[in-house]
Amino acid sequence: MKVLVTGGAGFIGSHIVDALIEMGNEVVVVDNLTNGKVENIHPKARFYKMDIRDKGLEDLFSLEKPELVSHHAAQANVRRSVEDPMLDADVNILGSIWLMELSVKYGVRKIIYSSSGGAIYGEPKYLPVDENHPIEPLSHYGVSKHTVEHYISLYGKLYGIPFTILRYPNVYGPRQDPRGEAGVVAIFSETMLRGERPTIFGDGTKTRDYVHVRDIVKANLICLERGDGGIFNLGWGEEVSDQRIFELVRDAVGVDLDPIYSSKRPGEVDRICLDARKAGEILGWKPTIRLEDGISETVEFYRRKILS
Repeated sequence: MKVLVTGGAGFIGSHIVDALIEMGNEVVVVDNLTNGKVENIHPKARFYKMDIRDKGLEDLFSLEKPELVSHHAAQANVRRSVEDPMLDADVNILGSIWLMELSVKYGVRKIIYSSSGGAIYGEPKYLPVDENHPIEPLSHYGVSKHTVEHYISLYGKLYGIPFTILRYPNVYGPRQDPRGEAGVVAIFSETMLRGERPTIFGDGTKTRDYVHVRDIVKANLICLERGDGGIFNLGWGEEVSDQRIFELVRDAVGVDLDPIYSSKRPGEVDRICLDARKAGEILGWKPTIRLEDGISETVEFYRRKILS
């Protein structure tokens, strides 16, 4: 099968590309390299440096004729979405609509869309949050990611194109960009490996649901054949505080440092964890990599990177 992975040079997308190729699929990567890196791209993938908003994307569809689209390209910075909502909507909403238009025109058999379980629900009314929880995002990013869910569902109804929507938790692991915003494990790892004190935004009690990237890849591979028409949370259903992440990374690095506490950033929820029972029942998916093991592996990745 030929698969187009948008954002395939990025953290999660590149791991999905690797797994698809290992399964014997033909993979085409589209990435504008705003956040992605060329070195992340599998050598057997065909790479197009391109923004999903580019009109030239139609030439790619015409040439490559992908059978399935794994859509991971996005403006994913919550803080930037609040500062520049026009850009956020342009990339995440209009870019996605253009991608869907081309998918319909060129006969794509399925779209798998990476949405955000951490941003779309807003401050939870109960925990863990299931897929029926009210959608009340606190950031423009959360609004744009959820809006695209509606468009994908609409295109499924109007044009019969199958889809699966995966609502991601906080994903961590090797290749995450420590200069980004959301990759707290990567940020803490590289900062402490350099002997510096990392910053916690807030008092350390803010919680997230952390899942290793390999478990996220497994869900995406399952959805190549299953989950049509479904929306699925992915997560452990367990709250993990910023302070706990700091302590686990500090232990794995082997340093004696205290964090710097700063003011909470706008648009961020205080607590979230995701109920993934639906994914377990319908997809047969559940996370397997425990946080302590995943963080140790991730720290070693950045240790080797710094020393190389």
